Amino acid sequence: MDALAFFRPPSWFRAGRGPRYEQLYRHLAEAIAAGDLPVASQLPPERELAEIADVSRVTVRKAVAQLVEDGVLEQRRGAGTFVKSPRAKLEHSLSALLSFTEYMRQRGKASSSRILRRGIFLPNPDEQIALGLGGTDRVARVDRLRSADDTVMALEWSSLPTDILPDPDAVETSLYDVLRAAGTAPTRAVQRITAVNVTGADARLLNLPEGVAVLRIDRTAYLPSGRPIEFTRGLYRSDIYDFVADLRLEQPA
Repeated sequence: MDALAFFRPPSWFRAGRGPRYEQLYRHLAEAIAAGDLPVASQLPPERELAEIADVSRVTVRKAVAQLVEDGVLEQRRGAGTFVKSPRAKLEHSLSALLSFTEYMRQRGKASSSRILRRGIFLPNPDEQIALGLGGTDRVARVDRLRSADDTVMALEWSSLPTDILPDPDAVETSLYDVLRAAGTAPTRAVQRITAVNVTGADARLLNLPEGVAVLRIDRTAYLPSGRPIEFTRGLYRSDIYDFVADLRLEQPA
């Protein structure tokens, strides 16, 4: 690895593109993904890398620590920092209506939720449209940070009519477990997937630098009667998740 050519600014630094540690993090992450820093290659020592990149050792330390947390780099005591083999992504099928908790159960992972906010509120325009609510109706909201095996994976904001979820405080880990117990679990859903760049508090909660691409999914779920009873907007880490769909060729009648 030609460290001087690879790490020296302005090859990676751009004024106005965020803190230097985030830019260095993105530069390293992109280089690893592209194979410019191959698996098992060793990074220069922290002091040397700071001198080459013309940044402080704190900047290098923060960028490397984030990549270690992401599972991209590993630090071996007494040996240095090395590029790890890429971890397999979780493939979430779009053909089955599964909650986050149910999906992780199927894969033998322990899911957990950190409740960010829950309560009864006036609906916003998106909730009114998705759930067919009027401006004076009320909506139950549950906002959660979702993790599996202690790895942060997603942010989810769920909204339901209050006759479907009268007590948002009943939701701890699995919303669908609560709905199933009440006999109001949805049986189908429509999902819209887009790529967005995460920013601000959302980036910090997901342990990602600002500007990193994530998957946003808007899901509206329905009862067998066709009534919409759940609107969930989620941000999912694209370095962990792949969403796949099973497509079948329709035969002509």
